[in-house]
Amino acid sequence: MSALAAWLTTATPASRAQARAGRFYRGTLALLANPLAAAGLVLVAVLLLVALFAPVLAPYAPDAQDLARRLQPPSFAHPFGTDQLGRDILSRVIWGSRITLVIVALAAITVAPIGLAIGIVAGYRGGWVDRVLMRVTDVFMAFPRLVLALALVAALGPGIENAIIAIAATAWPPFARLARAETLTLRRQDFIAAARLQGASHGRILLRHILPLTISTVLARLTLDLAGMILIAAGLGFLGLGAQPPSPEWGAMVATGREFLTDQWWVATMPGAAIFLVSLAFNLIGDGLRDVLDPRSQGR
Repeated sequence: MSALAAWLTTATPASRAQARAGRFYRGTLALLANPLAAAGLVLVAVLLLVALFAPVLAPYAPDAQDLARRLQPPSFAHPFGTDQLGRDILSRVIWGSRITLVIVALAAITVAPIGLAIGIVAGYRGGWVDRVLMRVTDVFMAFPRLVLALALVAALGPGIENAIIAIAATAWPPFARLARAETLTLRRQDFIAAARLQGASHGRILLRHILPLTISTVLARLTLDLAGMILIAAGLGFLGLGAQPPSPEWGAMVATGREFLTDQWWVATMPGAAIFLVSLAFNLIGDGLRDVLDPRSQGR
């Protein structure tokens, strides 16, 4: 029996929790030591604060119209300018951060569990279970994600709820593949054999031994994929299939501003810049997590 197997079979729950807390602390310090990851964390923290305090930060109501001030360039009164209905673009971008976070958060907490469950079950059980689950995964991966999301939203109807369902239904296959690959490696380890010898059930092995060791890798992939989810949500909004007017959704704002892109560039540029910054932030965090969780990237 290896040292890891011996520790897993003899350690108390308190010692395991203490070890996990220590790993989390060291991983957090390593992540903050990465300048790009730290910058991504700062951007995401700013986004969360903006979304949380939107009623205080927004100088105007997001749907307040003033046709006398339509299509005004950025100024002191309207730092991001106004749109074709005289609405303050800064206020709409601030309130739109809430919609973006809701879409991404709900899609993420749906995608990761689905992908993890399918991946670890397929990798652990093998045989016909693995073949069936992976063939289903291959079917979903055969279609471009945005095309499949468009088809699902077109079938379900436009709206933010259906957009979340479409994003979740199209984003889980890579997580299932990744979790399966990790499980195929873990199930051959000595500590899994030791757990079986002690009479642990398949469910206990999956939940107590394999799942905790696959979460970190899936979490890094999830952080990277959040940027793609944001772009898909913005794409659905751009095509009129996401949040419906007058909701200040960033993709829909870019769609309305494309008519004025030549002369009134700020109408589409400001929400487009918000999409870019948020996507960049999650990509930076994902890269930092990958560096922290992959020993090979640290020169070891």
